[in-house]
Amino acid sequence: MQEEIINRVANSKLKNFDLEDFYAPGSRTVIDISQWLLEGMVLIESRFRESLNTTDFTVYNEHYVAINCSTDAIVPQWAWMLVQSHLQGIAKKVVYGSLEQLETEIYREVIQNLDVSEYKDIPVIVKGCSNKPVPVAAYGMITEKLQTVARSIMYGEACSSVPVYKRKK
Repeated sequence: MQEEIINRVANSKLKNFDLEDFYAPGSRTVIDISQWLLEGMVLIESRFRESLNTTDFTVYNEHYVAINCSTDAIVPQWAWMLVQSHLQGIAKKVVYGSLEQLETEIYREVIQNLDVSEYKDIPVIVKGCSNKPVPVAAYGMITEKLQTVARSIMYGEACSSVPVYKRKK
């Protein structure tokens, strides 16, 4: 006689948390300001301003934008501010840096505003694999947030999780 197989994970209080569920939809775009510099290296204010004024920034409508410079040019602080001002009211979010830094900032906003009360006093497993670009920093941010309420935090899948945090009794 065969014994019935019992799914102990399904019957437990364990809750899954998938950062991919909080991926903000929308286009991600990098703007390299070296395109507006003389030979990609020298910022000439009048030329820089004219280039920005003739650029159609509406193509970045509702985009998440990372602004950076791919060359070793010395870019004054006001130049970044000027590009930002052209994107104001057009882009969803603008950051200085890489796409990963942009994604990190998007997740930072989402996690800061996240209500984690449903995870109070229960074990939580943070899913590890995702099909969307979840930055490494987001895992640290969600750990910090969940640690305030969860009984324990694990990483991975229920069948092979790694303990991360367990509240002291």
